[in-house]
Amino acid sequence: MAVFKDKVIKIVKKIPKGETLSYGEVALLAGSPGAARAVGNILSKNFNPEIPCHRVVRSDGKPGGYNRGSEVKASKLRKEGALK
Repeated sequence: MAVFKDKVIKIVKKIPKGETLSYGEVALLAGSPGAARAVGNILSKNFNPEIPCHRVVRSDGKPGGYNRGSEVKASKLRKEGALK
């Protein structure tokens, strides 16, 4: 799991401001298609501001959950231009 977690964190760190990836896309890029829930679980425990986990969204484009609150996530995405 640690190897997968490290891959997820590395991928999420590279998501540019104003862009998003879905949980499924992150899982695919990390080499584990179908592990979207695992990505969400990993990111739910992240409190490091250098890892922009708010840029990972649901596959339908909706923000999804966030350990600091869904509205905080939506607000951050709006400020970055990634959510209207």
